[in-house]
Amino acid sequence: MKNALRPGLKLVIFDCDGVLIDSEGPSCRATAGFARSLGLNISDEEGLARFAGKALPQVVKELEAELGHPLPPGTHTKMRDNLVRLMKEGTEPVAGAVPLLEALAARHVPVRVGSNSSMAEMEAKFGFTGMDRLLPEARIHSAADMGHPKPDPAVYLHGAEVEGVRPEETVVIEDSDTGAEAARRAGMSCILLRPASHPLPGFWPVEGFVRVEHLDEVMPLLEAALARK
Repeated sequence: MKNALRPGLKLVIFDCDGVLIDSEGPSCRATAGFARSLGLNISDEEGLARFAGKALPQVVKELEAELGHPLPPGTHTKMRDNLVRLMKEGTEPVAGAVPLLEALAARHVPVRVGSNSSMAEMEAKFGFTGMDRLLPEARIHSAADMGHPKPDPAVYLHGAEVEGVRPEETVVIEDSDTGAEAARRAGMSCILLRPASHPLPGFWPVEGFVRVEHLDEVMPLLEAALARK
């Protein structure tokens, strides 16, 4: 697909799961297993389709609606703690993520992370993989901890505001419909990491949005769109 990023970009904001950390599959399978323990018939595959990109409080609300009754208070906190333990036991960076972060650092391009994961989850993931050397805590933002999970654009708008750049000068790298919708609402460009065999979001195409199948494709797109200093 032709490069559709807006020119003059000054900030790159990454989603975490499925973009930097290969944790979307394990997390969604764990959530599907939890749903089955409640008596719901949700397969691992269905769990990936249903829960990818969603904050745990959102997931709990969906499960409660399907069950027809509320779950015990603190359920999403227990689920988060289980995911933190899972991530500490082993996770890997998405292919191409570390070289991309290193290339951006070498070019002095500001980078932030905006995720529906909690800070505790991201600390576990980045710490285990060693990616925390490239992603200091001050540059990581949790939409879940903010209380405004995607598709609310708040986490992306906050990242841009703290960096001191306008939304239209920001590009988000996402893999989920939920996250891409947050970028669209924020008025930012978006690079959607998604295989050609998978459908695009219903709102596609959007000005400033482009799809890639591998993170190796990202840097050439950014090189053409980054603001010249």
